[in-house]
Amino acid sequence: MASALNAALCALVASGFWTFLGVALGRLVLPDRWLVWPLAPTLGWAVFNAAALPVFLLAGFSRTSLAVVAGFAIVAALAVLARRPPAAGPAAAPGPPPLAYLGAGLLALIPAAAVVPKIGALGVGVAVPIFDHAKIAIIDAMVRLGLPMVNPVFGPASGEIGHPAHVSYYYLWHFSAAVAALTSGVSGWEADIAVTWFTAFAWLALAMGLAVWLCGRRVAAWWVLILAPVGSLRPVLETLFGADFLDGLLRPAAGLEGWLFQASWSPQHVQSAGCAVLALVLVAGLCRRPGGVLPAVLALVVAAGFQSSLWVGGVVVPLAAAATAAVLLSQREWPERRRFAVTALAAGLGAVLLSLPLLIDQYQAAQWRAVTSPVGVAPMAVLSTLVPEGVRRLLDLPAFWTVFLLVQFPALYPLGALALARRGGFGGSDSEPSAGVTALAVLGVTSLLVSWLLVSRIGENNDLGWRAILPGLLVLTAIGAAFLASRGLRWRSGVGIAVATLIVLGLPHTAELALYNAIGLQRPASEAGFARSQALWAAVRRHTGPAERVANNPLFLGELTLWPVNLSWALLSDRSSCFAGRELALAFAPLPTERREAIHAQFVRVFAGDATPEDLTDLARRYDCRVAVVTVEDGAWLRDPFAASPLYRLVERSDGQWRVYRLRDVGTRLRDDGPGPAG
Repeated sequence: MASALNAALCALVASGFWTFLGVALGRLVLPDRWLVWPLAPTLGWAVFNAAALPVFLLAGFSRTSLAVVAGFAIVAALAVLARRPPAAGPAAAPGPPPLAYLGAGLLALIPAAAVVPKIGALGVGVAVPIFDHAKIAIIDAMVRLGLPMVNPVFGPASGEIGHPAHVSYYYLWHFSAAVAALTSGVSGWEADIAVTWFTAFAWLALAMGLAVWLCGRRVAAWWVLILAPVGSLRPVLETLFGADFLDGLLRPAAGLEGWLFQASWSPQHVQSAGCAVLALVLVAGLCRRPGGVLPAVLALVVAAGFQSSLWVGGVVVPLAAAATAAVLLSQREWPERRRFAVTALAAGLGAVLLSLPLLIDQYQAAQWRAVTSPVGVAPMAVLSTLVPEGVRRLLDLPAFWTVFLLVQFPALYPLGALALARRGGFGGSDSEPSAGVTALAVLGVTSLLVSWLLVSRIGENNDLGWRAILPGLLVLTAIGAAFLASRGLRWRSGVGIAVATLIVLGLPHTAELALYNAIGLQRPASEAGFARSQALWAAVRRHTGPAERVANNPLFLGELTLWPVNLSWALLSDRSSCFAGRELALAFAPLPTERREAIHAQFVRVFAGDATPEDLTDLARRYDCRVAVVTVEDGAWLRDPFAASPLYRLVERSDGQWRVYRLRDVGTRLRDDGPGPAG
């Protein structure tokens, strides 16, 4: 089981390393000395991981290769720090105060708590967001098997089904967690906790730095910490008007939530949003410093954003970068315009080349899933059944801006929109902050427009709409905080009263999210089974090689979370599965829907005790299941098909708990028998 202490030590090592590299890089590419420290965590993380991944894909990923690459990075950073003086900047605004960083670190504990196991007297519980952290399985796979990464979720035998063996997912964030795990010697689960904390902290530090940069006042950093975690108005509105009425008026927000929610559920997208904002700041910097290492750093930051989130880095950033470049070009004379255009295009090409393996993987995944267009146009549905169907879709268009954003982001949206409309009064027409405001404004507006009008066609959820909002939230947080700091807010004024009211009304949702992250779902029966499964997976590892695959019930302990997912396997097994279940295959295995559902039904049938001899042959031949696990929770416990099969033999058991079977040494003969049934 994951240890919070191990996770804390891992977070200390990883964040120290990436921040140290970011400080050295920041001295080379950032315009002001007091921007270096707040932007360093995101900058160091992005450049190191985007540069290191292709190296490890070619040279292999191991402790030795990691030590060599990390050592080279440290030496290079030391050389920069020894020779490069801090960038110039006005002494009147020395950046966020040190205590603000402490506040950011404490606030970042709330998302990290969502991943920490809740150990009690009766078992081990989990929080709701752990559902999306089942991707910990790919962190363990990289640490265990190296790169190129083997798909830990679905593994047909070589030559069977024609299915690619790699993971069809943007996994740079998880690769960075594998780097942290390999460096610190912790488990993938502990590394996920650590990097979730780091991501939340880096996002806040970036917003604080930009807020101070824009207005020149350190108090803006404190405003970031106040505004960022403010939640939705929905709990207050449900109390006032009733849940039934509110659900009839407004559709649920689903995953289109604020920083605290998204950092708890999907930190990879939050980190991509940080890279997006940083990239646009660097694009603005190209106006005055087109040469040096800035284009290369920009290419790495853009690549890191894309490889962490297809939706943020692959959709929002290109649109925002093109619009920003057009605006900035229109403000320059021809010689500057030409240099800027050439440099920006070179950086864009570099980002594409760095991301080419992932681009190819995503294209192949779309082909396997029979997806013709991963992105479609469909305005977000805001209003619900109380609004007549004939006008509902038409009214949804303005309701996104006048109702939805105000309900979901009661403090950020009106403040940020007001600041953007007035351009905040930040900087002069020829200042660095002025170009930065332009870039941030374009990114913020683009982010909101994408969430409003575009949807993703891959999977069952609108991941594009949910995640595209994140860069806009970061922009609104930074600009809103700068606006409040620059105006010297008076609490007795109309604006002061409105701001305080909106913040207070959003706090119940903030408290609700923090509480649920801390205490978990509290399901005693499942928690007891989850705790006992540690011994089960330890037995499985004794009988399974690091590269071999195991079969277990895809619905095992499915009631541990709100949605059934094979969480015990994902978090505790440290072994690959031949089929880990529908939910995980949806993200990682590029299967057509019908094929995925057929395989899922087959595995459920086997562990329900209704397997046919052909099903067992499929497990051995088609899916390469070297080891199989039957537990007392499975229907197969009383109607055990593995016990009666000549293909598998019992190798270990715990009376009344579980049995572990291993495939007999008949693999070669089975593969020579010809193809099995289609399933």
